[in-house]
Amino acid sequence: MKRVNIMYDGAQYSVGEADVEAIKASIDRAHERGVAEWIVVNFGEGRPQPAELLVGPGIPVSIVPIPADDPYPEGHGEGRADDDALDGA
Repeated sequence: MKRVNIMYDGAQYSVGEADVEAIKASIDRAHERGVAEWIVVNFGEGRPQPAELLVGPGIPVSIVPIPADDPYPEGHGEGRADDDALDGA
């Protein structure tokens, strides 16, 4: 897996070279125990800053695995104009 994007409180975070099942297990553990816990992620582009997200019961979080062979790198998703199209090339 290239990375995992995590949507949390309307913001996007990521974990590079992530194990999706390990992230899901951390979130599941917090739900099973009924106690929130912190997971370490990255925030920002270019030079991401470490961040911690509190996960647990009643806290919505989405996990989006991004495969290594993703044909649409970040910022160039399907349906978006590329720079050449904007320049008229």
